[in-house]
Amino acid sequence: MIPRWLSGVSERNGSLHISAHRRLVQNFFSLGALQALNYILPLLTLPYLMRVLGANRFGLIAFAQSFVMYFNILTDYGFNLSATRQIAKYRKDRAKVNEVFTSVMIVKAGLLFVSLFVMLTAVALVTKFRSEYFVYYAAFGIVIGQAMFPVWFFQGIERMGFITVINITAKLIFTGLVFLFIRKPSQYAYVPLVNSFGFITAGALGLWIASKSFGVRISRPSIKQLKDQLKDGWYIFLSTVGVNIYKVDSTVILGLFASDALVGYFYFARRLVDAASQLASIASQALYPFISSKIDDGAMEIRKVLWVSVIILAGYGLIVGIGFILFAGPLTSVLTGHPYNETQLSLRIMAFVPLVIGLNVPAVLLLLGAKKDKAFSTVVVVGALLDLLLNLVLVPRFLYLGSCFSVVFTETFITIGLYAVAVKNHLSKYLLAPAR
Repeated sequence: MIPRWLSGVSERNGSLHISAHRRLVQNFFSLGALQALNYILPLLTLPYLMRVLGANRFGLIAFAQSFVMYFNILTDYGFNLSATRQIAKYRKDRAKVNEVFTSVMIVKAGLLFVSLFVMLTAVALVTKFRSEYFVYYAAFGIVIGQAMFPVWFFQGIERMGFITVINITAKLIFTGLVFLFIRKPSQYAYVPLVNSFGFITAGALGLWIASKSFGVRISRPSIKQLKDQLKDGWYIFLSTVGVNIYKVDSTVILGLFASDALVGYFYFARRLVDAASQLASIASQALYPFISSKIDDGAMEIRKVLWVSVIILAGYGLIVGIGFILFAGPLTSVLTGHPYNETQLSLRIMAFVPLVIGLNVPAVLLLLGAKKDKAFSTVVVVGALLDLLLNLVLVPRFLYLGSCFSVVFTETFITIGLYAVAVKNHLSKYLLAPAR
């Protein structure tokens, strides 16, 4: 039974098995509510910003926020998976939870200072950054907020409802501030500032709730504990680097070769595709603790859950893809106020990316749940290198079209590769019934 200090409420009569399944459903719908808001709010703010700022300034903001995402990669260090796994394993042990929490937060603080130093150096030395230094400094607040927010803690104790409430609060703050303060093109620098304010608010709320509601306390970690956290998260960090590089570098590399306007056209389409792909993220976050806890003795339960999830995700991805192809024109015109051909074509080329991402969810969950972190990271890092190569080859010649094709090829390669290594690591038993 989960101790009261961690659960916040006592488990009533009912077995742990029933409670775990109920929590799984609750987590899915909590994350679903958050991601539904992630759909709705961008449909309000992105079109508004595109209209008010124009494609050029919108593209500048997109480039700056994509650039600082590299620092998010460093400060996250894969803890959203490795630390989640530790909290899920030791959540009945209050002392161990405090130890993990403290070690992770101290390591993240150190990585944050490294990121700040690199950021200041880049802005000082690179003309493109120096000319709009305030935009980049303001955008760095996103990194600070992300480093503060202990999402991995709430995932580990399977209390995703807190993630939902906190993130919704932060996003509503950002949305309100955008409509309140961004009224003309000259106010473009306020966009990353209010975005950062929302992230930092979420981070502060997350830390406060972890302490106030769950009694988490900062302890004094040993050097060994800090090293252990770095070691445990290393391969996941490599895979996270890979995932985020191929999520970000299309925009960043395009920004190095194309105008801010073209970056804006592509980035708008990419954000719509990313938003449509969030159902896969919901499924992964909600199912990960469950798969991790059942990986040793629950093959049948895992198989049922994964098959249901993949059918839902595949059907959803197919509908979304067809919708993007058929309605790219009206969607672009309604949301941006202009029939930008570049945005329409980008949407059509990347239309089935949500489907491809949804299909890889079972392979991701099995590899990470079985602690095959090295195999997982190998596929993702190779995919990231492929994406980097494709962008460097295609973008200088085809500009935003090269960015689109790089996204499609990379996502497809990674999905195929993840299933290949899952089979190689004897995890197919969780997907297919054993032969009789």
